[in-house]
Amino acid sequence: MIRWREGEVRSVRREWPGAAELEVTLEGTREGCRALAYTSLVGLPRPGDRVLLNTNALALGLGTGGYALVVAIPDRLPPDPPRGPGHLVKARYTPLQATVLGADEQDSPHHAVLRDADGIEAMPVVTADLHSALPAILAGIERERPGSRVVYVMLDGGALPAWFSRSAAELRSSGRLTATVTVGQAFGGDLEAVTTHTGLLAARHILGAEITVVAQGPGNLGTGTPWGFSGVSTGEAVNAAAVLGGRPVASLRVSEGDARERHHGLSHHSLTAYGRVALARAEVVVPRLPGEFGERVRAQAAVLGERHTLVEVDVEGLEEALLELPVRLSTMGRGLAEDRAYFLTAAAAGRHAARLLAATT
Repeated sequence: MIRWREGEVRSVRREWPGAAELEVTLEGTREGCRALAYTSLVGLPRPGDRVLLNTNALALGLGTGGYALVVAIPDRLPPDPPRGPGHLVKARYTPLQATVLGADEQDSPHHAVLRDADGIEAMPVVTADLHSALPAILAGIERERPGSRVVYVMLDGGALPAWFSRSAAELRSSGRLTATVTVGQAFGGDLEAVTTHTGLLAARHILGAEITVVAQGPGNLGTGTPWGFSGVSTGEAVNAAAVLGGRPVASLRVSEGDARERHHGLSHHSLTAYGRVALARAEVVVPRLPGEFGERVRAQAAVLGERHTLVEVDVEGLEEALLELPVRLSTMGRGLAEDRAYFLTAAAAGRHAARLLAATT
């Protein structure tokens, strides 16, 4: 169910492509809150505007998605978009369903390319459970092979609008990330696609990707049960990459800062996604982390060797690469200092993908 509130915009705190963060006063109170407007959907709010808000995230105290969301600016609706090509409906049958031009649909200039494409030509495809791994993977790629064309295929397990991710926008503007393809119900990327498969094909054949990273958008859903988490899609992404002739590179979810036993060391998410869901063979990157913790991660990952190829990757120089990123690193509220192993593990996967690419070019 939705918690509806009205509010008045105090200020526009910051903007980035497709979105704006606002300070809003809730109606009937002096209480202020952060709100997020997807400007491509509702227009750009101005100070003094009355806004209709969905406040579910505030009521639940969510971390990643802890904003009130602007549903509409009732007194100043945006103009209707021009009529044109585009028949893909995403966020389907919700009040904010959006019509987009899919790269794979018949009216797209790219339709013929995707109609005839049947593979991704051994392209390395890095799969990761959480969106927070994306910057770290890019850091590893950049350290090993600067200037590589990297495309992010964003799954729909977390945020649906790509505009939610400030880090993706900043990585794009800095040149670390070439483009984003949003697939499934996700939308707002440089290209839209129906499935992970056509997203990978679009990344390779339309955007010229040399390496692709596949992960859900910001936020994820977990229930503390073996199968009830949105990251099972990581294993499905391995299957999609393999069936298209790519080289799946599995980035493990590792944490030394998570107090929950099921996520400390190697997360059960990785063990389930890669050990049970992924039916195709991947190269699972096991970082050479020091000390007893590193030994623990290697021991936990050993079971994945029954199904996949385990590749140990050094982490020398990767912390410096992480510190050079133009975005703030954060996973579950923890930064590099609080969970160094998490980010080094993702960076090691990026390093290995870059080495695979270098070996074939």
